[in-house]
Amino acid sequence: MNAAPGTGTLARLALRRERGIAPWWILLVTVMALTMVAYINRNMATYQDKLAYLEVIDRSAFLHALGGGVVEPRLEVLATWRSGGFLYVATAFAAVLSVIRHTRREEDAGRSELVLAGTVARHAPLTAAMLVAGGISLAGGLLAAVALIAAGLEPAGSLTYGAAVTVVGWIFGGIAAVAAQLARNAHTATTIGLATLGLSYVLRFAGDAAGLPWLTYLSPVGWGHLVRPYQEDRWWLIGLCVLAAAVLYGAAYRLLARRDLGSGLLPERQGRDSAPELRGPVSLAWRLHRGLLVKWAAGVVVFSVFAGALSPLARDLISRPSVIVDNITRFLGVPTGATMLGGYVWYLVLILAYAVALYPVLMTLRLRAEEASGRAEALQSTPMTRLRWAGGHLLVTALGTAGLMAVTGLVFGAIYSLLVGDPATDLPAFLAGALSTVPAAWCVGAVCVLAYGLVPRASVALGWLAWILTTGLGQVVGPLYGLWGGSPAEPFHYVGNPMLEPPLQPAPTAGLLAITALLTAGGLLALRRRDFGAG
Repeated sequence: MNAAPGTGTLARLALRRERGIAPWWILLVTVMALTMVAYINRNMATYQDKLAYLEVIDRSAFLHALGGGVVEPRLEVLATWRSGGFLYVATAFAAVLSVIRHTRREEDAGRSELVLAGTVARHAPLTAAMLVAGGISLAGGLLAAVALIAAGLEPAGSLTYGAAVTVVGWIFGGIAAVAAQLARNAHTATTIGLATLGLSYVLRFAGDAAGLPWLTYLSPVGWGHLVRPYQEDRWWLIGLCVLAAAVLYGAAYRLLARRDLGSGLLPERQGRDSAPELRGPVSLAWRLHRGLLVKWAAGVVVFSVFAGALSPLARDLISRPSVIVDNITRFLGVPTGATMLGGYVWYLVLILAYAVALYPVLMTLRLRAEEASGRAEALQSTPMTRLRWAGGHLLVTALGTAGLMAVTGLVFGAIYSLLVGDPATDLPAFLAGALSTVPAAWCVGAVCVLAYGLVPRASVALGWLAWILTTGLGQVVGPLYGLWGGSPAEPFHYVGNPMLEPPLQPAPTAGLLAITALLTAGGLLALRRRDFGAG
Protein backbone atom coordinates (compact mmCIF):
# COMPACT_ATOMS: atom_id res chain seq x y z
CA MET A 1 0.00 0.00 0.00
CA ASN A 2 1.50 3.28 -1.04
CA ALA A 3 1.04 6.26 1.20
CA ALA A 4 -1.30 8.83 -0.26
CA PRO A 5 -2.22 12.40 0.67
CA GLY A 6 -5.02 12.41 3.21
CA THR A 7 -4.68 8.77 4.25
CA GLY A 8 -3.55 9.56 7.78
CA THR A 9 -6.30 12.11 8.33
CA LEU A 10 -9.00 9.78 7.01
CA ALA A 11 -7.66 6.91 9.10
CA ARG A 12 -7.85 9.04 12.24
CA LEU A 13 -11.39 10.06 11.32
CA ALA A 14 -12.36 6.42 10.78
CA LEU A 15 -10.84 5.45 14.14
CA ARG A 16 -12.82 8.21 15.80
CA ARG A 17 -16.01 6.86 14.27
CA GLU A 18 -15.10 3.31 15.28
CA ARG A 19 -14.51 4.15 18.93
CA GLY A 20 -18.07 3.21 19.87
CA ILE A 21 -18.08 -0.04 17.88
CA ALA A 22 -14.62 -1.58 17.50
CA PRO A 23 -13.82 -1.94 21.24
CA TRP A 24 -16.88 -4.14 21.68
CA TRP A 25 -15.82 -6.47 18.88
CA ILE A 26 -12.30 -6.70 20.31
CA LEU A 27 -13.67 -7.31 23.80
CA LEU A 28 -16.06 -9.95 22.49
CA VAL A 29 -13.25 -11.88 20.79
CA THR A 30 -11.01 -11.72 23.86
CA VAL A 31 -13.70 -12.63 26.36
CA MET A 32 -14.96 -15.55 24.27
CA ALA A 33 -11.44 -17.00 24.03
CA LEU A 34 -11.02 -16.81 27.83
CA THR A 35 -14.56 -18.02 28.53
CA MET A 36 -13.98 -21.28 26.70
CA VAL A 37 -10.78 -21.93 28.66
CA ALA A 38 -12.69 -21.37 31.90
CA TYR A 39 -15.53 -23.58 30.69
CA ILE A 40 -13.23 -26.51 29.87
CA ASN A 41 -11.39 -26.13 33.19
CA ARG A 42 -14.63 -26.06 35.16
CA ASN A 43 -16.57 -28.83 33.44
CA MET A 44 -13.80 -31.12 32.15
CA ALA A 45 -11.14 -30.82 34.81
CA THR A 46 -9.70 -34.33 34.45
CA TYR A 47 -8.22 -36.15 31.51
CA GLN A 48 -11.01 -38.76 31.74
CA ASP A 49 -13.64 -36.03 31.44
CA LYS A 50 -11.96 -34.71 28.32
CA LEU A 51 -11.84 -38.20 26.81
CA ALA A 52 -15.55 -38.68 27.52
CA TYR A 53 -16.27 -35.35 25.86
CA LEU A 54 -14.28 -36.39 22.78
CA GLU A 55 -16.32 -39.59 22.56
CA VAL A 56 -19.48 -37.50 22.39
CA ILE A 57 -17.98 -35.32 19.64
CA ASP A 58 -16.73 -38.29 17.63
CA ARG A 59 -20.20 -39.89 17.60
CA SER A 60 -21.70 -36.94 15.72
CA ALA A 61 -20.42 -35.44 12.49
CA PHE A 62 -22.54 -32.36 13.24
CA LEU A 63 -20.92 -31.76 16.64
CA HIS A 64 -17.46 -32.37 15.23
CA ALA A 65 -18.08 -29.87 12.45
CA LEU A 66 -19.16 -27.15 14.89
CA GLY A 67 -15.56 -26.64 15.97
CA GLY A 68 -13.79 -28.19 13.02
CA GLY A 69 -10.32 -29.61 12.71
CA VAL A 70 -8.72 -32.36 14.75
CA VAL A 71 -9.71 -32.47 18.43
CA GLU A 72 -7.42 -33.72 21.19
CA PRO A 73 -8.11 -34.22 24.94
CA ARG A 74 -6.02 -31.19 25.92
CA LEU A 75 -7.24 -27.96 27.48
CA GLU A 76 -5.81 -25.62 24.86
CA VAL A 77 -7.02 -27.71 21.91
CA LEU A 78 -10.53 -28.17 23.31
CA ALA A 79 -10.78 -24.47 24.19
CA THR A 80 -9.78 -23.33 20.71
CA TRP A 81 -12.03 -25.98 19.16
CA ARG A 82 -14.98 -24.51 21.08
CA SER A 83 -14.12 -20.85 20.42
CA GLY A 84 -12.35 -20.92 17.05
CA GLY A 85 -15.41 -21.16 14.84
CA PHE A 86 -16.90 -18.14 16.57
CA LEU A 87 -13.74 -16.02 16.71
CA TYR A 88 -12.91 -16.44 13.02
CA VAL A 89 -16.45 -15.58 11.93
CA ALA A 90 -16.81 -12.66 14.36
CA THR A 91 -13.53 -11.09 13.25
CA ALA A 92 -14.42 -11.53 9.58
CA PHE A 93 -17.88 -10.05 10.17
CA ALA A 94 -16.42 -6.99 11.90
CA ALA A 95 -13.88 -6.48 9.10
CA VAL A 96 -16.54 -6.61 6.36
CA LEU A 97 -18.75 -4.07 8.10
CA SER A 98 -15.85 -1.75 8.93
CA VAL A 99 -14.44 -1.59 5.38
CA ILE A 100 -17.82 -0.98 3.79
CA ARG A 101 -18.76 1.56 6.47
CA HIS A 102 -15.79 3.75 5.53
CA THR A 103 -15.94 3.25 1.75
CA ARG A 104 -19.30 2.59 0.09
CA ARG A 105 -21.40 4.13 2.85
CA GLU A 106 -19.34 7.31 2.64
CA GLU A 107 -19.88 7.41 -1.12
CA ASP A 108 -23.61 6.76 -0.76
CA ALA A 109 -23.90 9.66 1.71
CA GLY A 110 -21.97 12.00 -0.62
CA ARG A 111 -19.21 12.64 1.90
CA SER A 112 -16.51 10.97 -0.20
CA GLU A 113 -17.13 13.43 -3.01
CA LEU A 114 -16.61 16.35 -0.63
CA VAL A 115 -13.45 14.81 0.83
CA LEU A 116 -11.92 14.09 -2.56
CA ALA A 117 -12.50 17.70 -3.61
CA GLY A 118 -9.57 18.59 -1.36
CA THR A 119 -5.94 17.46 -1.43
CA VAL A 120 -6.84 13.80 -0.93
CA ALA A 121 -5.74 10.99 -3.25
CA ARG A 122 -8.44 8.94 -4.95
CA HIS A 123 -7.45 5.74 -3.16
CA ALA A 124 -6.86 7.34 0.26
CA PRO A 125 -10.35 6.48 1.64
CA LEU A 126 -9.92 2.84 0.65
CA THR A 127 -6.44 2.71 2.18
CA ALA A 128 -7.66 4.28 5.41
CA ALA A 129 -10.60 1.88 5.63
CA MET A 130 -8.41 -1.18 5.16
CA LEU A 131 -5.85 0.07 7.68
CA VAL A 132 -8.51 0.62 10.31
CA ALA A 133 -10.29 -2.68 9.66
CA GLY A 134 -6.95 -4.50 9.63
CA GLY A 135 -5.97 -2.82 12.88
CA ILE A 136 -9.21 -3.97 14.53
CA SER A 137 -8.52 -7.57 13.44
CA LEU A 138 -4.95 -7.31 14.68
CA ALA A 139 -6.02 -5.90 18.04
CA GLY A 140 -8.60 -8.66 18.50
CA GLY A 141 -6.18 -11.44 17.66
CA LEU A 142 -3.30 -9.97 19.67
CA LEU A 143 -5.35 -9.31 22.81
CA ALA A 144 -6.88 -12.80 22.62
CA ALA A 145 -3.37 -14.28 22.40
CA VAL A 146 -2.10 -12.20 25.34
CA ALA A 147 -5.15 -13.14 27.40
CA LEU A 148 -4.63 -16.84 26.70
CA ILE A 149 -0.96 -16.61 27.63
CA ALA A 150 -1.95 -14.87 30.87
CA ALA A 151 -4.39 -17.71 31.53
CA GLY A 152 -1.48 -20.16 31.44
CA LEU A 153 -1.70 -21.52 27.90
CA GLU A 154 1.37 -22.18 25.77
CA PRO A 155 2.73 -18.87 24.37
CA ALA A 156 3.66 -20.21 20.92
CA GLY A 157 0.25 -21.77 20.33
CA SER A 158 -1.54 -18.71 21.71
CA LEU A 159 0.29 -16.40 19.32
CA THR A 160 -0.47 -18.76 16.44
CA TYR A 161 -4.15 -18.73 17.40
CA GLY A 162 -4.19 -14.94 17.60
CA ALA A 163 -2.44 -14.69 14.24
CA ALA A 164 -5.01 -17.03 12.65
CA VAL A 165 -7.86 -14.89 13.97
CA THR A 166 -6.13 -11.77 12.60
CA VAL A 167 -5.44 -13.03 9.09
CA VAL A 168 -9.00 -14.27 8.63
CA GLY A 169 -10.13 -10.73 9.40
CA TRP A 170 -7.60 -9.34 6.91
CA ILE A 171 -8.83 -11.67 4.16
CA PHE A 172 -12.44 -10.66 4.64
CA GLY A 173 -11.43 -7.02 4.83
CA GLY A 174 -9.97 -7.54 1.36
CA ILE A 175 -13.14 -9.29 0.18
CA ALA A 176 -15.20 -6.35 1.45
CA ALA A 177 -12.86 -3.90 -0.32
CA VAL A 178 -13.40 -5.73 -3.61
CA ALA A 179 -17.16 -5.89 -3.01
CA ALA A 180 -17.18 -2.13 -2.39
CA GLN A 181 -15.80 -1.58 -5.91
CA LEU A 182 -18.13 -4.05 -7.60
CA ALA A 183 -21.37 -2.97 -5.94
CA ARG A 184 -23.28 0.21 -6.69
CA ASN A 185 -24.24 0.85 -3.06
CA ALA A 186 -23.36 -0.15 0.47
CA HIS A 187 -26.29 -2.52 0.85
CA THR A 188 -25.23 -4.63 -2.13
CA ALA A 189 -21.57 -4.54 -1.04
CA THR A 190 -22.54 -5.73 2.44
CA THR A 191 -24.65 -8.50 0.96
CA ILE A 192 -21.73 -9.68 -1.19
CA GLY A 193 -19.30 -9.60 1.74
CA LEU A 194 -21.58 -11.39 4.21
CA ALA A 195 -22.77 -13.89 1.60
CA THR A 196 -19.13 -14.78 0.95
CA LEU A 197 -18.62 -15.20 4.68
CA GLY A 198 -21.70 -17.41 4.94
CA LEU A 199 -20.59 -19.54 2.00
CA SER A 200 -17.12 -19.87 3.52
CA TYR A 201 -18.57 -21.11 6.78
CA VAL A 202 -20.83 -23.60 5.00
CA LEU A 203 -17.89 -24.96 2.99
CA ARG A 204 -15.80 -25.31 6.14
CA PHE A 205 -18.64 -26.95 8.04
CA ALA A 206 -19.43 -29.36 5.21
CA GLY A 207 -15.77 -30.27 4.81
CA ASP A 208 -15.38 -31.19 8.48
CA ALA A 209 -18.78 -32.90 8.72
CA ALA A 210 -18.31 -35.05 5.59
CA GLY A 211 -14.59 -35.64 6.03
CA LEU A 212 -13.75 -33.81 2.79
CA PRO A 213 -10.67 -31.64 3.52
CA TRP A 214 -10.71 -30.10 0.03
CA LEU A 215 -13.92 -28.27 0.92
CA THR A 216 -12.21 -26.77 3.96
CA TYR A 217 -9.30 -25.63 1.81
CA LEU A 218 -11.78 -23.75 -0.41
CA SER A 219 -12.99 -21.71 2.57
CA PRO A 220 -11.14 -18.63 3.91
CA VAL A 221 -12.76 -19.37 7.28
CA GLY A 222 -11.45 -22.91 7.02
CA TRP A 223 -7.91 -21.63 6.56
CA GLY A 224 -7.99 -20.34 10.12
CA HIS A 225 -8.95 -23.81 11.38
CA LEU A 226 -6.27 -25.43 9.22
CA VAL A 227 -3.57 -23.41 11.01
CA ARG A 228 -4.17 -25.82 13.93
CA PRO A 229 -2.83 -23.76 16.85
CA TYR A 230 -1.41 -25.71 19.79
CA GLN A 231 -1.01 -28.70 17.48
CA GLU A 232 1.02 -28.07 14.34
CA ASP A 233 1.19 -24.24 14.42
CA ARG A 234 1.23 -23.89 10.65
CA TRP A 235 2.79 -20.45 10.26
CA TRP A 236 3.36 -21.12 6.57
CA LEU A 237 -0.43 -21.16 6.12
CA ILE A 238 -0.68 -17.83 7.96
CA GLY A 239 1.84 -16.47 5.45
CA LEU A 240 -0.33 -17.70 2.57
CA CYS A 241 -3.34 -16.00 4.17
CA VAL A 242 -1.42 -12.73 4.34
CA LEU A 243 -0.52 -13.15 0.67
CA ALA A 244 -4.16 -13.81 -0.22
CA ALA A 245 -5.22 -10.67 1.66
CA ALA A 246 -2.57 -8.65 -0.20
CA VAL A 247 -3.86 -9.95 -3.55
CA LEU A 248 -7.41 -8.93 -2.61
CA TYR A 249 -6.24 -5.46 -1.57
CA GLY A 250 -4.36 -5.08 -4.85
CA ALA A 251 -7.45 -6.17 -6.80
CA ALA A 252 -9.54 -3.59 -4.92
CA TYR A 253 -7.14 -0.81 -5.95
CA ARG A 254 -7.20 -1.92 -9.59
CA LEU A 255 -11.01 -2.01 -9.59
CA LEU A 256 -11.19 1.39 -7.89
CA ALA A 257 -9.16 2.90 -10.73
CA ARG A 258 -11.64 1.54 -13.30
CA ARG A 259 -14.89 2.92 -11.88
CA ASP A 260 -16.42 6.34 -11.37
CA LEU A 261 -17.06 7.69 -7.90
CA GLY A 262 -20.49 6.61 -6.65
CA SER A 263 -20.85 3.87 -9.26
CA GLY A 264 -20.12 0.16 -9.28
CA LEU A 265 -18.67 -2.25 -11.82
CA LEU A 266 -21.55 -4.73 -11.60
CA PRO A 267 -24.50 -3.86 -13.85
CA GLU A 268 -27.44 -2.40 -11.99
CA ARG A 269 -30.53 -4.56 -11.89
CA GLN A 270 -33.54 -2.79 -13.35
CA GLY A 271 -36.45 -3.11 -10.93
CA ARG A 272 -40.11 -2.89 -11.79
CA ASP A 273 -42.15 0.21 -11.13
CA SER A 274 -42.98 0.06 -7.43
CA ALA A 275 -45.00 3.26 -7.10
CA PRO A 276 -48.38 1.48 -6.78
CA GLU A 277 -47.01 -0.57 -3.85
CA LEU A 278 -45.85 2.38 -1.76
CA ARG A 279 -49.17 3.47 -0.37
CA GLY A 280 -48.05 4.37 3.13
CA PRO A 281 -45.38 3.97 5.81
CA VAL A 282 -46.02 0.24 6.27
CA SER A 283 -45.61 -0.63 2.59
CA LEU A 284 -42.49 1.55 2.40
CA ALA A 285 -40.96 -0.15 5.45
CA TRP A 286 -41.85 -3.57 4.08
CA ARG A 287 -40.12 -2.82 0.78
CA LEU A 288 -36.99 -1.67 2.63
CA HIS A 289 -36.88 -4.60 5.05
CA ARG A 290 -38.21 -7.59 3.15
CA GLY A 291 -34.88 -8.63 1.62
CA LEU A 292 -33.12 -8.80 4.97
CA LEU A 293 -36.09 -10.55 6.56
CA VAL A 294 -35.94 -13.28 3.91
CA LYS A 295 -32.23 -13.78 4.62
CA TRP A 296 -32.88 -14.01 8.36
CA ALA A 297 -35.67 -16.51 7.73
CA ALA A 298 -33.33 -18.66 5.62
CA GLY A 299 -30.75 -18.66 8.41
CA VAL A 300 -33.39 -19.57 10.99
CA VAL A 301 -34.60 -22.47 8.83
CA VAL A 302 -31.06 -23.85 8.39
CA PHE A 303 -30.33 -23.71 12.14
CA SER A 304 -33.72 -25.24 13.00
CA VAL A 305 -33.17 -28.12 10.58
CA PHE A 306 -29.75 -28.90 12.06
CA ALA A 307 -31.06 -28.56 15.62
CA GLY A 308 -33.96 -30.91 14.92
CA ALA A 309 -31.67 -33.43 13.23
CA LEU A 310 -29.58 -33.61 16.43
CA SER A 311 -32.56 -34.73 18.53
CA PRO A 312 -32.00 -38.51 18.18
CA LEU A 313 -28.33 -38.11 19.14
CA ALA A 314 -29.29 -36.00 22.16
CA ARG A 315 -31.85 -38.60 23.25
CA ASP A 316 -29.29 -41.40 23.02
CA LEU A 317 -26.65 -39.38 24.86
CA ILE A 318 -29.00 -38.45 27.69
CA SER A 319 -29.95 -42.10 28.13
CA ARG A 320 -26.33 -42.94 29.07
CA PRO A 321 -25.50 -41.41 32.48
CA SER A 322 -21.96 -40.02 32.70
CA VAL A 323 -20.02 -37.04 33.97
CA ILE A 324 -20.65 -35.26 30.68
CA VAL A 325 -24.38 -35.85 30.99
CA ASP A 326 -24.27 -34.51 34.55
CA ASN A 327 -22.57 -31.34 33.27
CA ILE A 328 -25.17 -30.98 30.51
CA THR A 329 -27.92 -31.43 33.11
CA ARG A 330 -26.49 -28.64 35.19
CA PHE A 331 -25.94 -26.45 32.17
CA LEU A 332 -29.56 -26.84 31.01
CA GLY A 333 -30.86 -26.34 34.54
CA VAL A 334 -33.28 -29.28 34.41
CA PRO A 335 -33.67 -32.43 36.54
CA THR A 336 -32.60 -35.80 35.23
CA GLY A 337 -35.08 -38.02 33.46
CA ALA A 338 -37.39 -37.45 30.55
CA THR A 339 -37.36 -33.68 31.04
CA MET A 340 -33.69 -33.51 30.09
CA LEU A 341 -34.55 -33.81 26.40
CA GLY A 342 -37.04 -31.01 26.86
CA GLY A 343 -34.31 -28.90 28.44
CA TYR A 344 -32.00 -29.64 25.54
CA VAL A 345 -34.45 -28.62 22.79
CA TRP A 346 -35.50 -25.50 24.72
CA TYR A 347 -31.85 -24.51 25.02
CA LEU A 348 -31.55 -24.61 21.22
CA VAL A 349 -34.74 -22.56 20.84
CA LEU A 350 -33.27 -20.00 23.23
CA ILE A 351 -30.08 -19.78 21.17
CA LEU A 352 -32.18 -18.75 18.18
CA ALA A 353 -34.33 -16.43 20.31
CA TYR A 354 -31.27 -14.50 21.51
CA ALA A 355 -30.02 -14.33 17.91
CA VAL A 356 -33.40 -13.17 16.60
CA ALA A 357 -33.41 -10.44 19.28
CA LEU A 358 -30.70 -8.82 17.16
CA TYR A 359 -33.19 -8.43 14.28
CA PRO A 360 -35.32 -5.67 15.92
CA VAL A 361 -32.08 -3.99 17.03
CA LEU A 362 -30.78 -3.82 13.46
CA MET A 363 -34.14 -2.72 12.09
CA THR A 364 -34.38 0.08 14.67
CA LEU A 365 -30.87 1.21 13.79
CA ARG A 366 -32.04 1.50 10.19
CA LEU A 367 -34.24 4.35 11.34
CA ARG A 368 -31.09 6.21 12.31
CA ALA A 369 -29.43 5.32 9.00
CA GLU A 370 -32.42 6.59 7.02
CA GLU A 371 -32.42 9.83 9.02
CA ALA A 372 -28.66 10.37 8.73
CA SER A 373 -28.76 9.82 4.95
CA GLY A 374 -31.42 12.50 4.51
CA ARG A 375 -33.93 10.11 2.90
CA ALA A 376 -36.24 10.20 5.92
CA GLU A 377 -36.13 13.99 5.99
CA ALA A 378 -37.17 14.13 2.35
CA LEU A 379 -40.25 12.07 3.22
CA GLN A 380 -41.34 14.78 5.64
CA SER A 381 -42.21 16.96 2.64
CA THR A 382 -45.05 14.48 1.95
CA PRO A 383 -48.10 13.84 4.14
CA MET A 384 -46.08 11.16 5.96
CA THR A 385 -45.19 12.52 9.42
CA ARG A 386 -42.14 11.33 11.29
CA LEU A 387 -44.27 9.30 13.73
CA ARG A 388 -46.12 7.55 10.88
CA TRP A 389 -42.77 6.89 9.21
CA ALA A 390 -41.25 5.44 12.38
CA GLY A 391 -44.43 3.57 13.25
CA GLY A 392 -44.44 1.81 9.87
CA HIS A 393 -40.87 0.62 10.40
CA LEU A 394 -41.60 -0.56 13.95
CA LEU A 395 -44.75 -2.44 12.93
CA VAL A 396 -42.93 -4.31 10.17
CA THR A 397 -40.07 -5.01 12.59
CA ALA A 398 -42.40 -6.37 15.28
CA LEU A 399 -44.24 -8.63 12.84
CA GLY A 400 -40.96 -9.77 11.29
CA THR A 401 -39.57 -10.73 14.70
CA ALA A 402 -42.70 -12.75 15.50
CA GLY A 403 -42.55 -14.36 12.06
CA LEU A 404 -38.94 -15.48 12.54
CA MET A 405 -39.76 -17.16 15.85
CA ALA A 406 -42.87 -18.75 14.32
CA VAL A 407 -40.63 -20.24 11.60
CA THR A 408 -38.31 -21.52 14.34
CA GLY A 409 -41.13 -23.25 16.17
CA LEU A 410 -42.67 -24.77 13.05
CA VAL A 411 -39.46 -26.08 11.45
CA PHE A 412 -37.72 -27.23 14.63
CA GLY A 413 -40.95 -28.71 16.01
CA ALA A 414 -41.78 -30.53 12.78
CA ILE A 415 -38.39 -32.23 12.51
CA TYR A 416 -38.23 -33.02 16.24
CA SER A 417 -41.71 -34.50 16.29
CA LEU A 418 -41.04 -36.63 13.21
CA LEU A 419 -37.75 -38.02 14.58
CA VAL A 420 -38.35 -38.51 18.31
CA GLY A 421 -41.74 -37.06 19.23
CA ASP A 422 -45.43 -36.82 18.38
CA PRO A 423 -46.52 -34.22 15.79
CA ALA A 424 -49.94 -33.82 17.39
CA THR A 425 -48.51 -32.61 20.69
CA ASP A 426 -44.93 -31.51 20.08
CA LEU A 427 -45.46 -29.26 17.05
CA PRO A 428 -48.00 -26.98 18.82
CA ALA A 429 -45.77 -26.94 21.92
CA PHE A 430 -42.72 -25.84 19.90
CA LEU A 431 -44.68 -23.15 18.09
CA ALA A 432 -46.19 -21.79 21.31
CA GLY A 433 -42.84 -21.94 23.08
CA ALA A 434 -41.00 -20.12 20.28
CA LEU A 435 -43.65 -17.42 20.15
CA SER A 436 -43.45 -16.98 23.94
CA THR A 437 -39.94 -15.49 23.46
CA VAL A 438 -41.21 -12.74 21.14
CA PRO A 439 -42.12 -10.20 23.89
CA ALA A 440 -38.56 -10.47 25.26
CA ALA A 441 -37.10 -9.81 21.79
CA TRP A 442 -39.47 -6.86 21.35
CA CYS A 443 -38.27 -5.49 24.69
CA VAL A 444 -34.65 -5.46 23.47
CA GLY A 445 -35.74 -3.59 20.34
CA ALA A 446 -37.73 -1.11 22.44
CA VAL A 447 -34.54 -0.14 24.31
CA CYS A 448 -33.06 0.77 20.92
CA VAL A 449 -36.14 2.83 20.03
CA LEU A 450 -35.74 4.83 23.24
CA ALA A 451 -32.03 5.36 22.56
CA TYR A 452 -32.78 6.46 18.99
CA GLY A 453 -35.35 8.98 20.15
CA LEU A 454 -33.29 10.44 23.00
CA VAL A 455 -29.65 10.23 21.86
CA PRO A 456 -29.53 9.50 18.11
CA ARG A 457 -25.75 9.88 17.84
CA ALA A 458 -25.17 7.18 20.45
CA SER A 459 -28.08 4.98 19.37
CA VAL A 460 -25.95 2.58 17.30
CA ALA A 461 -23.53 1.88 20.16
CA LEU A 462 -26.35 1.68 22.70
CA GLY A 463 -28.35 -0.68 20.49
CA TRP A 464 -25.46 -3.08 20.13
CA LEU A 465 -24.71 -2.78 23.84
CA ALA A 466 -28.31 -3.66 24.72
CA TRP A 467 -28.16 -6.84 22.65
CA ILE A 468 -24.67 -7.83 23.85
CA LEU A 469 -25.65 -7.40 27.50
CA THR A 470 -28.90 -9.30 26.98
CA THR A 471 -27.00 -12.17 25.39
CA GLY A 472 -24.05 -12.07 27.79
CA LEU A 473 -26.27 -12.08 30.87
CA GLY A 474 -28.69 -14.61 29.42
CA GLN A 475 -29.43 -18.26 29.92
CA VAL A 476 -27.29 -19.39 26.97
CA VAL A 477 -24.00 -17.55 27.51
CA GLY A 478 -24.30 -16.95 31.26
CA PRO A 479 -23.61 -20.58 32.30
CA LEU A 480 -20.27 -20.46 30.47
CA TYR A 481 -18.94 -18.26 33.28
CA GLY A 482 -21.04 -19.57 36.17
CA LEU A 483 -24.20 -17.44 35.79
CA TRP A 484 -26.64 -20.34 35.85
CA GLY A 485 -30.18 -19.50 34.79
CA GLY A 486 -29.20 -16.08 33.44
CA SER A 487 -29.74 -12.73 35.11
CA PRO A 488 -33.03 -11.02 36.06
CA ALA A 489 -31.65 -7.92 34.31
CA GLU A 490 -32.35 -9.37 30.85
CA PRO A 491 -35.87 -10.00 29.47
CA PHE A 492 -35.51 -13.65 28.41
CA HIS A 493 -35.02 -14.53 32.07
CA TYR A 494 -38.80 -14.29 32.45
CA VAL A 495 -39.64 -16.68 29.62
CA GLY A 496 -40.51 -20.15 30.91
CA ASN A 497 -39.50 -23.48 29.38
CA PRO A 498 -42.61 -24.80 27.57
CA MET A 499 -41.36 -28.38 27.97
CA LEU A 500 -41.53 -28.09 31.76
CA GLU A 501 -44.38 -25.61 32.28
CA PRO A 502 -47.09 -23.81 30.29
CA PRO A 503 -45.40 -21.76 27.54
CA LEU A 504 -47.50 -18.65 28.07
CA GLN A 505 -47.19 -17.17 31.56
CA PRO A 506 -49.58 -14.20 31.74
CA ALA A 507 -47.86 -12.12 34.41
CA PRO A 508 -44.27 -12.10 32.99
CA THR A 509 -45.58 -11.75 29.42
CA ALA A 510 -47.82 -8.81 30.38
CA GLY A 511 -44.91 -7.21 32.22
CA LEU A 512 -42.59 -7.50 29.22
CA LEU A 513 -45.27 -6.10 26.89
CA ALA A 514 -45.91 -3.18 29.25
CA ILE A 515 -42.19 -2.34 29.46
CA THR A 516 -41.91 -2.60 25.68
CA ALA A 517 -44.86 -0.25 25.21
CA LEU A 518 -43.45 2.30 27.67
CA LEU A 519 -39.98 2.27 26.12
CA THR A 520 -41.37 2.53 22.58
CA ALA A 521 -43.73 5.35 23.52
CA GLY A 522 -40.87 7.21 25.21
CA GLY A 523 -38.70 6.84 22.14
CA LEU A 524 -41.40 8.02 19.75
CA LEU A 525 -42.25 10.98 21.99
CA ALA A 526 -38.58 11.99 22.10
CA LEU A 527 -38.35 11.59 18.31
CA ARG A 528 -41.36 13.85 17.87
CA ARG A 529 -39.90 16.61 20.05
CA ARG A 530 -36.27 16.68 18.92
CA ASP A 531 -34.83 18.19 15.76
CA PHE A 532 -35.12 15.74 12.91
CA GLY A 533 -32.03 15.09 10.86
CA ALA A 534 -29.81 16.61 13.60
CA GLY A 535 -27.53 14.84 16.02
